[in-house]
Amino acid sequence: MPVAKPSLELLRSITDENVLRALMERRRLTRAEIAAVTGISKPTISDSVRRLSEAGLLADTGERTTGRGRSGSYYSLAEDSGAALVASITPFGVTAEAVDAFGRVVARTEAALDRAPGPDRAAEALARVAGELRSRVRGGLRTAVVSAADPVDRTTGRLVHLPDAPFLVGDLDPAAVLAPLVHGPVLVDNDVNWAARAERGAGCARGVDDFVYVHLGEGLGCAVVSDAEVRRGHHGLAGEIAHLYTAGPDGTAMPFTRVFAELGLRREGSTAVDVAALRAAAFGAGEEAARTRAALARAVCGVVAAAVALTDPRLVVVGGPWGVEPEMTEAIGEELARTPRGVPVVAARVEAPELVGARDRAVEELRNLIVAALRPAD
Repeated sequence: MPVAKPSLELLRSITDENVLRALMERRRLTRAEIAAVTGISKPTISDSVRRLSEAGLLADTGERTTGRGRSGSYYSLAEDSGAALVASITPFGVTAEAVDAFGRVVARTEAALDRAPGPDRAAEALARVAGELRSRVRGGLRTAVVSAADPVDRTTGRLVHLPDAPFLVGDLDPAAVLAPLVHGPVLVDNDVNWAARAERGAGCARGVDDFVYVHLGEGLGCAVVSDAEVRRGHHGLAGEIAHLYTAGPDGTAMPFTRVFAELGLRREGSTAVDVAALRAAAFGAGEEAARTRAALARAVCGVVAAAVALTDPRLVVVGGPWGVEPEMTEAIGEELARTPRGVPVVAARVEAPELVGARDRAVEELRNLIVAALRPAD
């Protein structure tokens, strides 16, 4: 049976995609440079640049090459290509960025929240920052990626309230809130999952396909990366470790979250860990600090050992405000080394990893949307 040849329209769309992606990576190129980068002939690239310019996707920057020979024009994406919204919802507020297809943060804003704002106040803050950024970006917001310091239902994208959760947003639906402000899809995930992706992309787990990321801060969380993918579970609640049983300060079994109550390290009137009190109690010299640190390390190790048994990771990454402290990481590593399945323990490196992970995905989604407009209909 003869093999059908690809249509001219398909070949043109493939060339156009190569041109766009080359420019997304390098911001501006001449036609000759695009041909060199893509390996496509100069005449074919010239035709593609003309088509994309006529379609309003590319623009001549007005810059010209210098030196001997004929000068070349630099091209880049059109200024009205739009941006992606990146939003992080935390106990401290909503941080939002608009990022372009080059990965640049072109605008940023914040809105304050308290520790239990409820869905209405959180929704108002999210809509306000998104509306502000939309007004500052040519081409509008074409997609959004949201990081939330709460569990997220993977089917609906709604935030989920679990017992003893320290940051009470409630039944917030970020996709519904952002629908009037964002032209395209809205992706929502837990902040610890985004942090794990950031560490795999540019941190201590770079290129590692199987690892566990444990977040130790006011809240407690875990992300499991297996075969290079964050495993979210049926409902999206994989890694919610607060109620996993582990060793308490006196050696008896208790839920992980209760360990901090037993040690007097919770914020008053809350299940949130009091990070300042924990730092004062567990770090530094002295027998009392050593005992507190050891109790915390045993409790964390109980949780990590369970994750190791179930997922067989190559590495355990510890992040969060008090998890990255060298004394804490070392203590956890020493505890885990005593178990039958010892795994290397390292401290997370990426700053604001939840934003970095969400930002990387937002740039990817924005680029795909720009390219998708070129593909011929089936």
